[in-house]
Amino acid sequence: MTDPSTPPPAIECKLPESDAELRKLLTPEQYRVMRENGTEMPFRNEYWNNKRPGIYVDRISGEALFSSLDKFDSGTGWPSFTRPMGVAAVRELKDSSHGMVRTEVRSGKSNSHLGHVFPDGPGPEGLRYCINSASLRFIPAEDLEKEGYGAFKKLFEDRKHSKD
Repeated sequence: MTDPSTPPPAIECKLPESDAELRKLLTPEQYRVMRENGTEMPFRNEYWNNKRPGIYVDRISGEALFSSLDKFDSGTGWPSFTRPMGVAAVRELKDSSHGMVRTEVRSGKSNSHLGHVFPDGPGPEGLRYCINSASLRFIPAEDLEKEGYGAFKKLFEDRKHSKD
């Protein structure tokens, strides 16, 4: 498990300067989810059933947000995590849309909509971060170094050795 009190290493990534530039980088669905606070379809998204080791980063900023070590099958059809990789990685805001009160999860750097957090998770804090795949990019553990996220490699190497 990752330690959310320790901020992840900073990955420098220049944010798009305009909405037009952002629209060129994202698919229409990614833009709808991240910038218009949309929700993708359950069970029909890229990472809901991904079981590979690695990290999930903000599709816009590249900021490390979640780890596969904290991912679990919530049965909801969206990727679910017990916690973010660091306290600064995400922001939580009250969301009163759609006739209910929930806690929205936004990316710390790009201020993009990621999903929602609910108090029904299995972890020690009892939280379920229910996140849209459209907001994320998955970096497999074996590609962390190549993709510029080598500082996270140790998380998965330690995990391998602890199973020996």
